[in-house]
Order: sequence, then structure tokens, then C-alpha cells
Amino acid sequence: MKFSLGYLVDLITVITEKELKVRYKSSFLGYLWSIANPLLFAMIYYFIFKLIMRVQIPNYTIFIITGLFPWQWFASSTTNSLFSFIANAQIIKKTVFPRSVIPFSNVMMECLHFLCTIPVIIVFLLIYNMTPHWNWIFGIPIILVGQLIFSYGIALILSTLNLFFRDLERFVTLGIMLLFYCTPILYAGDMIPQNYQWLIEYNPLADMVLSWRDLFMNGHIDYEKIFTLYLVGFVILALGAWVFNKLKYRFAEIL
Repeated sequence: MKFSLGYLVDLITVITEKELKVRYKSSFLGYLWSIANPLLFAMIYYFIFKLIMRVQIPNYTIFIITGLFPWQWFASSTTNSLFSFIANAQIIKKTVFPRSVIPFSNVMMECLHFLCTIPVIIVFLLIYNMTPHWNWIFGIPIILVGQLIFSYGIALILSTLNLFFRDLERFVTLGIMLLFYCTPILYAGDMIPQNYQWLIEYNPLADMVLSWRDLFMNGHIDYEKIFTLYLVGFVILALGAWVFNKLKYRFAEIL
């Protein structure tokens, strides 16, 4: 069954709005929680690494949040995607629509949360006597689409496999924790000894985080890292589509 582009856009919008309403129902602060969570972690890491361990990185607050905010988008969309099909079991059973838009809506919701953090980055830039660069106009959409493709591919794989292997949740939680410390979010890439530089070179999340940080702090668009992000993103998305199409016909019997 074929669906028009307009129908898919409307469907993604409706599902995303539903997820947002469910998450912030009866919440006093509402969308501010999407900012408060990563900002609180940034304050904790600043206290530990800058004030106690005295890491010698200039403008460390901005350094942290420009890596932590995009990471939060990836990590949240990954963990939330695990239950995206399970949480929408009733809709899947009763309605005919492309199921793949469900994990995409989860990724879009976290993307909106990330966009809400950009004003916070601007405020901190001004506090540190720095200003946004004109390259943001072009750089933000370019990197954003790249991360969207990459995150959706991961979400599609995990949301599908988690229906059949419920232990996957535990492995993903541990994997995200491991990747967090293997990605230059709290530290600069050149602080890693040469013997362990492969942790960055073969880590697409490192290219993602460094691309955002370079854009926000220096106004520089690193096309080489962005190209790598897109390349890996399309490969992951193709793998996700293959896994989803192989197993989608068994959704009804599992759900």
C-alpha cells in the first residue's frame, strides 16, 4: 500500500504531538524539562572536571553543553525508540499506516527538544563574550539532517529488534553509557593518547559531537566530519530499513 507524502507528514506531526502531550501531561514546567535535564548534568560535569580536576579547557561550560546537548538528543531518541512500537501496540493493531513513522516521530520529538536548547547555548556564548556566527544558518540544518538520518537508522533497528529480544534494553543502556565516555563530550579529542585515537576515528558519534561543537564555538563547518556522519547515517538507515522490512510482518503476533 502506497501513502502520499502529505499523508506521511501529517501522520508524523500527529504522532509527534501525541508523544509530546503524553510526556508533558500535568507537567508544570513542560518543555523546560528538556533543557533542565542536560543543563543539570552540564553543571555537575563542570563542577567535577573544571573545579575539582581542573581540566585546562577554555570556556569549559560552553565546551560541555555544545557536546552534551546533541548527545542528549541521540541518547534519548535511542532509548525511547526501544519501546516505540510496544507503546503504540493498540494503534498498530487497529490502524493501517506505515509503522516506520513511529520511531521517526520519537527521533523528531527529541530533535525538537534539542532545538529548544540552542537559545541556552546562545545565552552562554554571550556570557563568555562570544557571539553566534553566520555559518549557523547553513551549518545547523546540515548537521541536524545528518544526525536525524543517523538517529532514525539506529531507532529503526532497535525498535524492531526489541520486540523480539527484550534483553536488548539492558545492552543498549550499557552501550550508551560506554559510548558517552568514548565520545569527546567532557574532554577534547587531542587529550586522548595516540594509542587510543581510534576511539574517535572509528566513532561516528565523535564526528557528530565535534561538528556541532566546532560550529557553535568557532562558527566553522567541518565538511569532512559531516560527510562521514552522512555516510554512516545512510548505511545505518539502510540496515534499519532492511531489518524492519524483514520483521514487520511478525509485529501483529508479537504485539
